[in-house]
Amino acid sequence: MTSSRQFPRPAAALAALALAAALAHPGARADSVVYKCVDKGGRVEFTDINKPGCKALDLPGYVPAPAPVAKAAANPNAAPPVTMRQGAGRPPAANPANFPRVDGAAQRARDDDRREILNEELRAEEKKLADLRRDFNNGEPERQGNEKNYAKYQERVANMRDDVGRAEKNVEALKREIANIR
Repeated sequence: MTSSRQFPRPAAALAALALAAALAHPGARADSVVYKCVDKGGRVEFTDINKPGCKALDLPGYVPAPAPVAKAAANPNAAPPVTMRQGAGRPPAANPANFPRVDGAAQRARDDDRREILNEELRAEEKKLADLRRDFNNGEPERQGNEKNYAKYQERVANMRDDVGRAEKNVEALKREIANIR
């Protein structure tokens, strides 16, 4: 059963929705304003177009998008401006011009430490894989005393097969990671 009756919505929720729509609008201009319009039937509409009977809203925290700048006048190395869409309150992302650099010797030392840590992890994972393969015994591990039910044995064998596959993937991933270190 549907009803044609419209339920009143909180104005704050609608204003937030209108603000989100205005911020997401690709053609938003620096002089963009959000208007609240009420028609004769009492329906409320939020828009960026000023119509008769509409009043401009004062939305705290609303930062309109900057006006478009011609590409020739734009500085290609400049960081993009921070707007509410990008997360007001956060510092702008570092760009290549002001990105902090580490000297070569420090970076080599970091890479050596990383390589050593990854090699230790690789050795541990290869030992684990060897133990799993030994216990797995090519898909025919020894039955345990509590596995009188063959289904229980098959379940353990399937789990062992999964463990071996996971360990093999871990070894491969660690080898790839080590190869990617400069």
